[in-house]
Amino acid sequence: MLKSMTGYGVSNIESDSINVTVEIKTLNSKFLDIYCRIPRNYSEKEIEIRNLITQSLERGKVEFTLAVQPIGKTIASTSVNRQLVSAYYHDLTSTANDLGFAPDTTELLRIALQMPNAYNNETVDDSGKENDWVQVKVAVMEALRKCNVFREQEGKMTSDKFGDYIQTIQTLLDGVADQDKLRIPAVRERLEKQVRELLSDDNFDPNRFEQELIYYVEKFDISEEKIRLANHLTYFIQTMKASESNGKKLNFIAQEIGREINTIGSKANDVSIQHLVVQMKDELEKIKEQTMNII
Repeated sequence: MLKSMTGYGVSNIESDSINVTVEIKTLNSKFLDIYCRIPRNYSEKEIEIRNLITQSLERGKVEFTLAVQPIGKTIASTSVNRQLVSAYYHDLTSTANDLGFAPDTTELLRIALQMPNAYNNETVDDSGKENDWVQVKVAVMEALRKCNVFREQEGKMTSDKFGDYIQTIQTLLDGVADQDKLRIPAVRERLEKQVRELLSDDNFDPNRFEQELIYYVEKFDISEEKIRLANHLTYFIQTMKASESNGKKLNFIAQEIGREINTIGSKANDVSIQHLVVQMKDELEKIKEQTMNII
């Protein structure tokens, strides 16, 4: 099953002491590129969070955001980081003004208070903090699960598109095969003309005749290219339906498909086949573009 690198997952868990919100956004990337935005008092857990993300998401550009708000009795042990919240507030106000609208001051303050490190922990209870981390970890795993579900859904849609693109190329290849049957008599006539000219030449050289004949047969024959292209199309579908998603492998197969299409176009020397080749290239470009977003 194919899995897209585009994904989104969000989770919210509330306990007696904290309210946890985890948001994960992913985009395509050659490697796993993780950007974490977490509260300062959970900074020592960043490595563990990164390990959880690595085990779950494999590849892609990942934007991870963790927000933890104290509630209940825990609020008494916290204070607002006024300097930082003030900086958030003024930055949000400036952004709103730059965009040309009057911001709601109450809404801006609410947003500023939800930003990372908006609260300072004045007293820390280690046992309470560990219990809170258990809740945070649950929220992280739930967001990762939802992100993977999103990726699988996107992968299913991409898989359906791949099937349509490959089927279109196969249909065009069938058209090339039909046109090739009409092209062969013209190629035969051309070869016979060349042979007659060589035979009527007083300086006829049998060795040269054999070389010319082999040259023209290899130049105009596209039988092998048609077979290889059909095999590549079948292999692409088989790889796409494999149990593990492999965007890099699909991209390699697409490159091989492109080579065969280009060779058919260059060897056929036929206007109708050239038109079909152009259409096949158009479908192949769609495939290459989509493979870049597959894990």
